[in-house]
Amino acid sequence: MENLDVMVLRTLQGWRAAGRRALLATVVRTWGSSPRPVGSIMALCEDGAVVGSVSGGCIEDDLIDRHTRAYAQVAAAASAAGAGDAAVDRSIPSGPPAFVKYGITADEAHRFGLPCGGTLELLLEYDPDPAGLAELIRALEAGRLMERSVRLADGVATLQPAAAPQDLVLDAQQLTNTFGPEYRMLLIGAGQLAEYLATMALFNGFAVTVCDPREEYRGSWNVPAATVVSDMPDDVVAAFKPDRRSCVVALTHDPKLDDLALLEALGTDAFYVGGIGSRRNNEARRARMMEHFDQTAETLARLRGPIGIYIGSKTPPEIAVSVMAEILAVKNGVALPRDVEVARAKNERELAHNEPGALVCGVG
Repeated sequence: MENLDVMVLRTLQGWRAAGRRALLATVVRTWGSSPRPVGSIMALCEDGAVVGSVSGGCIEDDLIDRHTRAYAQVAAAASAAGAGDAAVDRSIPSGPPAFVKYGITADEAHRFGLPCGGTLELLLEYDPDPAGLAELIRALEAGRLMERSVRLADGVATLQPAAAPQDLVLDAQQLTNTFGPEYRMLLIGAGQLAEYLATMALFNGFAVTVCDPREEYRGSWNVPAATVVSDMPDDVVAAFKPDRRSCVVALTHDPKLDDLALLEALGTDAFYVGGIGSRRNNEARRARMMEHFDQTAETLARLRGPIGIYIGSKTPPEIAVSVMAEILAVKNGVALPRDVEVARAKNERELAHNEPGALVCGVG
């Protein structure tokens, strides 16, 4: 399954290229609890088709009712009066972007299914330019991070490359939202655990590549949507070029396959690098890397292991849930106990190297 934003944009572009009326809704502000974060998008076609989400469903239903029922009523009235399409078009929402708020009162929050006290504001763009959408999709497919700015006065959208992911920015003149290429996962090993983890990653919007030079494992692989390669893992990591939207997970339990791949990944910007194994096996891995590959505690600080959030998992699908949860937590910037421990250890090492009386901020 591809990145949700790309799916929304691709579907919207298809509607517009076919000459159909459509709108793009973006969450631009939230107050209190909100079912979807700022920057979330959805698209609505004139026939009521929806892709993406700005709430748990109730706001989407209201937008469908507000716009597509109006389309149908205007079209029926125009047809009965013998009017042409122009009469219909004039009544369909158009023009510059418009703001709409939901959940302003307690009654509305209850009506629209928002959490207690939740309020959100949407920007609605009517009939976005299909050529501009196609250009944005091509850039995202090429792996580029892009900023899309929409001028509030007339809805004209412009694109430019982005150096890093940014929060949505809204001022009196324009809205700027950052769109990134899909997240990527590289799995070392094509065993049963990898199949479960790949499946979970795919429905979370990751593009998955699986590397295993062992033919007996590749031959039984059963997740068609994942790309399977047979080169040596460290070479595959180098060719994969992990970036800040990539994670690398070693699952073979074979040091000849896992260790070099993990070392290669640690030299990249991958947001998550980890290897399967017990605490004892992971300590042995770190010792091997220090002894044979000149690594230090500092260079291995980003290496995760044992991987996964503790949920008492025993079976491959349960372990996959645990690992996927940790990957998503790191991706979403959630502080995990392991990260606090690493930060505290780093802080203690720095304290030990400081002169007596030097102040080092505590962690946890």
